[in-house]
Amino acid sequence: MKKIYSPAYRQHYFEGYSIGLNPFLEFNYAKRNEAFIAGFDSGRSDYERMNGCISDGIPKCIVTNKILEDFLLSGLLGLSIDTDGYTSYQMDLIAKWYQSGVEKYEPNHSIALFELLEKNGIQIN
Repeated sequence: MKKIYSPAYRQHYFEGYSIGLNPFLEFNYAKRNEAFIAGFDSGRSDYERMNGCISDGIPKCIVTNKILEDFLLSGLLGLSIDTDGYTSYQMDLIAKWYQSGVEKYEPNHSIALFELLEKNGIQIN
């Protein structure tokens, strides 16, 4: 059995993952090996979980884990969100993350955070 946690396997896996996660990049058949294919499949699965099937088209705005975390944070802080450019599939996922933040919203914590940010010259609109 191969060591699937070897540095070479890990490198090929992450190369495949990054290509699978980006719908604008094509599968590189020259690098095809077990690790690359496993990474590509995992990346493509993550992309489609957040953005819908590629066969349905590539949306104007691409949702990533970072964007979902930003929506969660917006909900936690009670901020309004801008959802222009997202598809209905993406909006369903975004709404779940935002709602999760809203459910944990603590006005007192937000006020204290805003005061701290303002004190340091950072304004949130």
